[in-house]
Amino acid sequence: MKIQRLTLAIVAMAVTMWASAQSTSTSPYSKVGYGLLSDNASSIQRAMGGVGYAMQNGRVVNAMNPASYLQVDSLTFLWDVGIDLTNLWSKENGKSGYNFGGGLDYLTSQFRITKRLGGSLGLVPYSSVGYTFGNTLKNGEEYRGGGGGLAQLYLGAGYELFKGFSLGANVAYLFGTINNTTTVSVENSSSTTVFSRVMEVRDWNIQVGLQYAVNIGNRNRLVFGATYQPNKSFHGHSWGTAYDSQDSKMDTVGYTDMAGKYEQPHSIGVGVSYEWDRRLMGEVDFTYQKWADAKYQPLAGFEEGNMHFDNRWKAAAGLQYTPGRRGSYVGAMMFRVGGFYNHDYMNINGNNVRDYGASIGVGLPVPNGKTTVNIGLEWKHRYSAPTSLIKEDYLNITIGVNVNEMWFWKNKIR
Repeated sequence: MKIQRLTLAIVAMAVTMWASAQSTSTSPYSKVGYGLLSDNASSIQRAMGGVGYAMQNGRVVNAMNPASYLQVDSLTFLWDVGIDLTNLWSKENGKSGYNFGGGLDYLTSQFRITKRLGGSLGLVPYSSVGYTFGNTLKNGEEYRGGGGGLAQLYLGAGYELFKGFSLGANVAYLFGTINNTTTVSVENSSSTTVFSRVMEVRDWNIQVGLQYAVNIGNRNRLVFGATYQPNKSFHGHSWGTAYDSQDSKMDTVGYTDMAGKYEQPHSIGVGVSYEWDRRLMGEVDFTYQKWADAKYQPLAGFEEGNMHFDNRWKAAAGLQYTPGRRGSYVGAMMFRVGGFYNHDYMNINGNNVRDYGASIGVGLPVPNGKTTVNIGLEWKHRYSAPTSLIKEDYLNITIGVNVNEMWFWKNKIR
């Protein structure tokens, strides 16, 4: 009971942190569209390059594919809380910059409902916006800043249709506010003008997935996984505001309903994993999202220049190795490595934004329990092509606490 109360305290603290947290993004590229997108990867999965479509593990909450939820055993309740800390080094036109960001990344849980049915409940990011930069004008200065993002509060279930084959779905409440602000000050004058563009989303979302596992002998296992998220309109409102310090008046302009004007695209994810002797697991994933066909209607007077969306695709691969020596703490540790390449959905003045990276990590078991502390180190390089606009190098530290408890076990009275 003490452990359960501690778990509930951690969850309550995480929810409070999420409610008050700032965006974990620190990139000027997040100014475009809905910001930098998330793939619902946990700290464990990010240390493996962000794979997960074909991952089956009873000690991992895998929100990337809801078909995986029945892997947890009937006596176990999983909680996973993730924190992200980011250092950013950027370079533009020979000028260097540095920034730091971070905060709560996600909060997820997983549990068994029946013999063939598992469930999950969680809060995960959809996108993140966070940036500040300035420009010198002919007769003044211009500053741009933005923050916010979209998140998903989801409830999911996975069902084993027959041996080795499972189907699943996540139904989510999608919510959040994105604010992009431009401040213009005139030289030798007290006049300041502030323009803001706001998107407020209150919507639903759905994702479906499947997994098929094949045992090859006693030690080898293959898992094939796939997910699909449909194209749909975002529901919510978008508007702009203009403020002039000379008359101290704020005007609201272009208030519009987002339905039919802003969309998310069809999204497909596929992956295959291989496991040997429950000690070595490797996975390769591919993600494709048709952002080029998704509607996005900027507010009149608040356009983002020559900006449009490209189709997004991402390839990722990762490995996890557990030595497995009985009676040894090192043998119970989990060592992870991975990498990815991402052709993003943002296109600025004909230049597509791309990033690639590599990661390593370790899972540290808590003595006398199944709970693990997962620490990952991720390096990422973001740039644009064919013309290089801003080059960014990230060093992310991800920390996840995976609480694995036997909530439904009753101790015998002696």
